[in-house]
Amino acid sequence: MGIIGRAKKVKLFCAILDGGESVKEKAFAELEKKLGKIDFTSEIINFEDFTSYYNAEMGVGIKRFWISFENLISPEDLAEIKVFTNSLEDELSVNNKRRVNIDPGYVSAANVILASTKDFSHRIYLGKGIYAEVTTIYKKEGFIKLPWSYPDYMSQTASDFLMKIRTSLMKRLKEISSQAI
Repeated sequence: MGIIGRAKKVKLFCAILDGGESVKEKAFAELEKKLGKIDFTSEIINFEDFTSYYNAEMGVGIKRFWISFENLISPEDLAEIKVFTNSLEDELSVNNKRRVNIDPGYVSAANVILASTKDFSHRIYLGKGIYAEVTTIYKKEGFIKLPWSYPDYMSQTASDFLMKIRTSLMKRLKEISSQAI
């Protein structure tokens, strides 16, 4: 029988779609107030190179980027964080249309997990109406595409960002482990 232990801390990030109405500063301020200091920001990419899924709601010219936070979190915090980001999206909406889409997730040593409000065959219910999915897994050669991985998460920009925050996570976990001795 295995011994029940505590999950290792993980690196929180948010994938952000910006509809171009410059709500980014307000969103960043609210995210930092709730989740702590932003430590890394990815390059910005054209989301419409991957899909037009959100165009009807957010218009054209949607940009995608990722941010991460200095503070590590416990994996079980993800559902509460998703509830918060959904309420922030609502707060920043105009005429029931989002101007920003904020999808939280985390990087662990082994994978990238995203939070979602939508159930599907590869998602696990966390509570509070929130599901989690393993979006990609880490192997020695980098992050590996899964059948349901979002195309933008397989972009070079996403890969570079995720590797950067994974490296940061591994360094922090090593520091935490050495302090515990």
